[in-house]
Amino acid sequence: MKYLAKFIFWIFGWKIDKQTPNGIKKCVVVVGPHTSNWDFILGRLAFIMYGVKPKILIKKELFFPPVSWILRALGGIPVDRKKNNNITDLAVRIFEERDELFMIFTPEGTRSYNPNWKKGFYYIAQKANVPIYIAYVDYSTKTGGFHSLFQPTGDVVKDIDYIKSVMGKFKGKFPEKGVY
Repeated sequence: MKYLAKFIFWIFGWKIDKQTPNGIKKCVVVVGPHTSNWDFILGRLAFIMYGVKPKILIKKELFFPPVSWILRALGGIPVDRKKNNNITDLAVRIFEERDELFMIFTPEGTRSYNPNWKKGFYYIAQKANVPIYIAYVDYSTKTGGFHSLFQPTGDVVKDIDYIKSVMGKFKGKFPEKGVY
């Protein structure tokens, strides 16, 4: 699969960042800017190239055969968003149950412009006591990958502003939808 992913990246002229997640066993990964469905495909190929098996929380309504088989193979974890479930606590339990886990989030929560990010990824990282890995997709340079590791300080506003400043350097497929 790794060679196939590299081949697909090569065909489309994409490359991955040299920064690797070596030595990291558990983290929350925030990826942006998220402006297109292609971001998922590029990201998934990049994770294959890095040798990382990401997990993604997905609403349970999408988990029906045969779609559920594909979603699980891609790292999907079904969550019931309608119940009074605390998704943060659920994600923390998942972290506690595993020796290795890269849990992926797109903080905008949409492919459209959204200056008000969802903060769940931050609280999950903080409560699970894991770092946040900032990852990116940059259509202007056809590069994506892991940018930098960040440890939450507890100052949510300041920390999210910092993460936005890092991601703001990159351009999504539709840049007007990913302005930070």
